[in-house]
Amino acid sequence: MAALANDDARQAYAQIVLGTTDLPSQPDLKDRRWQRAVTALLDAGLVERNASGGLQASASIFRDLLSQQPRQAQTGVERFLRLGRIERYPANKSERRELLAWIAKEAVEPGERLTERQVNERLISYTDDVVLLRRYLVDFGLLERTASGSSYSRRESNT
Repeated sequence: MAALANDDARQAYAQIVLGTTDLPSQPDLKDRRWQRAVTALLDAGLVERNASGGLQASASIFRDLLSQQPRQAQTGVERFLRLGRIERYPANKSERRELLAWIAKEAVEPGERLTERQVNERLISYTDDVVLLRRYLVDFGLLERTASGSSYSRRESNT
């Protein structure tokens, strides 16, 4: 379900449910975004491939979700997340650091250098306010920004 927090994934899911999934033959940026969204939907089990290789909404995902046991009390960083997205930031500084460190490890690979735009694209799956999250990651020393501001990387010693 967390996959539907992304605008592209929601749009792709709607198109799949409505049966309007034809793509142009020449890929462009929109097509790559579509492919990422479809991959997220497939991974989440929200859509599946039919016998002809086309996409269709999963018939079982909602039934399976409804039949699951009641939700257990969350522990660790999960207490601050809802469907994989930040519901609230912890007031306690060490708990906030723990949440931010988890996000940094999930979003940025060791040694990877990303532009601000790439960082924002990674963080959008955790919150709509990527500017605040990115600032927290930098302020807590979990993400390092070059002096020129041209790139970001994960700081190994603090994560």
